Amino acid sequence: MSSSALKPAAELASTSRVRLPNESTEYRRAREQLLAEEIELRRHIERVAELRRALPPGGAVTKNYEFEGEGSKVTLSDLFGDKQTLVIYSYMFGPQREQPCPMCTSFMSTWEGKLPDVEQRIAFVFVARSPIARLIEAKKARGWTRHKIYSDASGDYTRDYVSAADADVPGYTVFTRRDGSIRHFWSGEMGPSTADPGQDPRGAPDIDPLWTILDTTPEGRGKDWYPRFSY
Repeated sequence: MSSSALKPAAELASTSRVRLPNESTEYRRAREQLLAEEIELRRHIERVAELRRALPPGGAVTKNYEFEGEGSKVTLSDLFGDKQTLVIYSYMFGPQREQPCPMCTSFMSTWEGKLPDVEQRIAFVFVARSPIARLIEAKKARGWTRHKIYSDASGDYTRDYVSAADADVPGYTVFTRRDGSIRHFWSGEMGPSTADPGQDPRGAPDIDPLWTILDTTPEGRGKDWYPRFSY
């Protein structure tokens, strides 16, 4: 829908009839102003999603990337299964690490219950550079049962789509398969170089619900707290 056809956010916010016990007039006025900004944020998220969907065709995938799964070796094409879209989350668990990245682990844990829903529409897999035996061991330690994990043992895929230097960094990459042709569709490109002052590198919208939940609280994300394997 064209933005010109939408009612002003402030007008929509003014229709809210929510009132909570013992709130002050000052609180309600500020909350209404915030509600207008939240409406604008929702609209901007949708505009960004529309722009993403309207991207021109990405680069064709011309290499036959191989991965080692929990049962056998597979190619990138195999990872699609019967779907037309494939998401690969590359997590930080290279051979030099004793344990996987706690941040990646925290994020991946949020998908355990959601993968059956996600996989109704797309294929979603997780790739790391460690040997598959290490990935399986770590998966069992976290109690994951639904994650499809694969080892990029050669590093060919990682160097092409995550880090040319084969650095141990995360990556979120979307591929499409249309009429037998596999193409890159979109990758997260926000990182340290695009971070605003005083903020940890983050994408937008943030697909990790941990940070989205904390953003609704007075404490916020903080600047020196990160997830751990155990507490």
